[in-house]
Amino acid sequence: MENVILTIHLILALLLIGVVLLQRSEGGGLGMGGGGGAISARGAANALTKLTWILASAFIVTSLTLTILAARNADGSVVDQIGGTAPAQAPAAPAPLGSDLLPPTTTDAPLAPPRADLPAEGSVPAPAAPAAGN
Repeated sequence: MENVILTIHLILALLLIGVVLLQRSEGGGLGMGGGGGAISARGAANALTKLTWILASAFIVTSLTLTILAARNADGSVVDQIGGTAPAQAPAAPAPLGSDLLPPTTTDAPLAPPRADLPAEGSVPAPAAPAAGN
């Protein structure tokens, strides 16, 4: 049922676009050209105006019908579907503006165990022992 109404709704939308584009901006309808014919310029404008009102009314009716059908089929709100619980903790405060442009500090460096073949940081290496032959 919903698919049928949706199809009618889309067809009405396309027809409404076409009818509106056929009308002249001065309100003259299809009154361009000189032929008298069965439909005069004024008659064409009245016919297009009436057709526009009919299509617009039908479009609104199908819109309301689709809304009612969607509301009946809904299980609840989107918040209810995803859990609806508030976050357990407040989000962290954002970093100050421009802090990502500063060079890294020693506290930003990753911690790694000291290597045995390198002297400890801040220590002065021991002087080499003198040669035994002197």
